[in-house]
Amino acid sequence: MFTGIVEETGALSARQANRLTFKAGKVLAGLEIGDSIAVNGICLTVTSFDQRSFTVEVMPETLKRSNLGLIETGSRVNLERALTLTRPLGGHFVQGHVDGTGRVTSVARIPGATIIKLFAPPHVMRYIVDKGFIAVDGISLTVVEQAQDEITLSIVGHSLANTTLGIIKEGDTVNLEADILAKYVEKFTGKPGSGISLEFLSEHGFTAE
Repeated sequence: MFTGIVEETGALSARQANRLTFKAGKVLAGLEIGDSIAVNGICLTVTSFDQRSFTVEVMPETLKRSNLGLIETGSRVNLERALTLTRPLGGHFVQGHVDGTGRVTSVARIPGATIIKLFAPPHVMRYIVDKGFIAVDGISLTVVEQAQDEITLSIVGHSLANTTLGIIKEGDTVNLEADILAKYVEKFTGKPGSGISLEFLSEHGFTAE
């Protein structure tokens, strides 16, 4: 489990088959073999590390369903260690299980913020609401507004300076993870799009016999 508050950006330094090595600094503190690190929002298990980098193994399915299969040596990535009981939850609950990828449709600089718009597939958009949460490449962000297949985000200077959002550009592919709470609400209230039914209310004691 993660918070979506990026601790630092690292860089892909080597790729060998399904083994990826990333240069890093802060996230190496206290690291042990088997620990989880979110790389662009994907929960990966550390298989080895040294004083300057760590290595993970990535399944073909992960490469196919995320942007890790697209990044090249030297590409910057967002890094976050797993949440512990001693760290504050500054963002939202992020599992590190990417729902799919989106595409940056525009990046606009305005006074005081940068406005980023993303295309997102329908199976992600169904969980998106205005002012709700979404993780973009592992970054916990608030949705400014949403349309049929597009999400609008407003990014402050700190996020631009400390994550890969500072170098994002139109056409980039990003990892998307919807808020887990939205998925649970859907599960508990029936099939997608069915809403709360009379049967559901009766089952949970909200109607009179």
